[in-house]
Amino acid sequence: MKKEILEVFDNRFPDRDYTIEIVNPEFTSVCPKTGLPDFGTITISYIPDKVCIELKSLKYYYLEFRNAGIFYENVTNTILDHMVETLRPREITVTTEWKARGGITETVSVSWSACGD
Repeated sequence: MKKEILEVFDNRFPDRDYTIEIVNPEFTSVCPKTGLPDFGTITISYIPDKVCIELKSLKYYYLEFRNAGIFYENVTNTILDHMVETLRPREITVTTEWKARGGITETVSVSWSACGD
């Protein structure tokens, strides 16, 4: 996953707290154990500081995971790490909700706050 793909633009309202929520209901990666595809919904919710994420670059960033053998927990934490490094938001939460495989679903959520930095 190349975080260098991610692009940003200036937040024109840096003195105001507001939340941006981005949902990708068509995220795919590969199970590192079975090699089978995993399907999930990725939700990023953040309060921007100086910059905001550019959506086309985020789409291409997500495509980097398509053939990657990676566990759900690693997907979630990797996305959070890359978003924090790229955006330096005031707060951010990444939630991944995975489709059932073998009758089991999983949701992973991780948060970061500049206050706790």
